[in-house]
Amino acid sequence: MDFYQNGIITTLHNLVDRPLEEMEADLKKFSKKRPLGLVLPSLYSELQTPALKTIVEELKSVDYLEEIIIGLDRADESEYRHALEFFSVLPQNVKVIWNDGPRMKAIHKKLVEEGIAPEAPGKGRNVWYMIGYVLGSNKVESVALHDCDIVTYDRSLLAKLIYPVANPQFNYDFAKGFYTRIANQTMNGRVTRLLVTPLIRALQKTAGEVNERADEYLSHIDSYRYPLAGEFAFRKGVISDLRIPSDWGLEIGVLSEMKRNISSNRICQVDIADIYDHKHQDLSAEDAKKGLSKMSIDISKAFFRKLAAEGVTFTEEGFRSLKATYYRIALDLIESYRNDAIMNGLTLDVHKEECAVELFSENIIKAGKHFLESPMETPFIPSWNRVSAAFPDIMDDIIAAVDADMQQYAK
Repeated sequence: MDFYQNGIITTLHNLVDRPLEEMEADLKKFSKKRPLGLVLPSLYSELQTPALKTIVEELKSVDYLEEIIIGLDRADESEYRHALEFFSVLPQNVKVIWNDGPRMKAIHKKLVEEGIAPEAPGKGRNVWYMIGYVLGSNKVESVALHDCDIVTYDRSLLAKLIYPVANPQFNYDFAKGFYTRIANQTMNGRVTRLLVTPLIRALQKTAGEVNERADEYLSHIDSYRYPLAGEFAFRKGVISDLRIPSDWGLEIGVLSEMKRNISSNRICQVDIADIYDHKHQDLSAEDAKKGLSKMSIDISKAFFRKLAAEGVTFTEEGFRSLKATYYRIALDLIESYRNDAIMNGLTLDVHKEECAVELFSENIIKAGKHFLESPMETPFIPSWNRVSAAFPDIMDDIIAAVDADMQQYAK
């Protein structure tokens, strides 16, 4: 039985097969004192997938949510109309933010002109606007976030994810989901296994040994079993000061912000699924602007930015040393993963694993080069505290825009 507490944050395990109905009854009771919400970042293309159809079907049976907010990206008018119809089957109070609509574009243009909004579209920007909506609507006290491409979704995932920040007897402000990434009889989660874990340990050797604050930060991130999982839950009080990256560094950025803003005893990670699978990204070794190649560069930069803020000085020579240290640690880990796979009757293609490590090691250098060449880059989206200080009515404007869109375009 795995009940081990490692690292510096609490791990909430799935120790027994607790009936879902029992957990949902608890959440229904909690929601009377602490209203609960869910935010879903979605591409329009995901409405065509079996994954999102299953998610909507499962959410129909969830009676403890006060509000569901969907951030819709890459949708024209007819597609937005279809999205309103698609999500209208949900019994909860549902809001669909049409990020590409004229009203939201006008709000976005105003914020960009003031230099307080992310210009590039993507998941980070989508999540950021949904956070603004949650803060403005003021209808929920705790909110969960998960992706819309989870192939193996069932509603127990949501119940487990939001439970730690819903239960009034717990003092957690933030919960991070984790799970085993096994599908088709092989190990998934390559970026976590082959980049993040060995990179953290390489950074501990090269930066953590000479910088106590850097070592403390790296130990914090290394405490998470699956730091790149896209499932989070927050109490509302911690999201108004949240500064997140707009690129693939989103998940690491959120964990970094939690470390910066709240104490470790108010953070937990929770086992939310026995089986988890979602849309897979290609390695894209030939194009550093796509797939796992771009992801690895963005994530590496997220670490370098954070460590620089902790006082770590990076140099070209330092990045070459980091690459060499990472490479050795990552290759050693492949053997561990291979043996773990064999013990469990799984397959693991060692050649593909080593190809990924070679790509990631080159991308660490590319990320380091970009970091050194762009010292004035502003990687984080400003917090909503700052945005509302510049535009006190901005959250009301967003809510009004969403309501007007839904009234105008709903069938």
